[in-house]
Amino acid sequence: MASLSVHLPLTYNSADGFTMNKSFKRMIKQNFKMLLLTSPGERVMEPNFGVGVKNYLFSMYSENVPAQLRSKIMEQVGIYLPVVSITSIDFRTSSPDTNTLGLVITYRIPEIGAKDLIELTI
Repeated sequence: MASLSVHLPLTYNSADGFTMNKSFKRMIKQNFKMLLLTSPGERVMEPNFGVGVKNYLFSMYSENVPAQLRSKIMEQVGIYLPVVSITSIDFRTSSPDTNTLGLVITYRIPEIGAKDLIELTI
């Protein structure tokens, strides 16, 4: 089967040299994670790319932080991953004093009939 992209983080695979993404579902999930974890201004030649989830971790926590983050995710997915349809975005932070941010995003890829989710704890 043909490879679509290199799987990150880079790991050696005796069959391909590097481990490769061989399905659209796996490649889109990897791209989605990169979109979430990249901070705006971090990607060369694309200063607006990225949600920057880590930037929200130590911001002053208030009731509108989840709404701001949800809005930023929806905006970035609409621009950079239009093949993805977000089903839900849930925050799994028990307390703002724990300095952690838990995020579960459920999404669909209508063109290939796939469903998946991304769980992040930062």
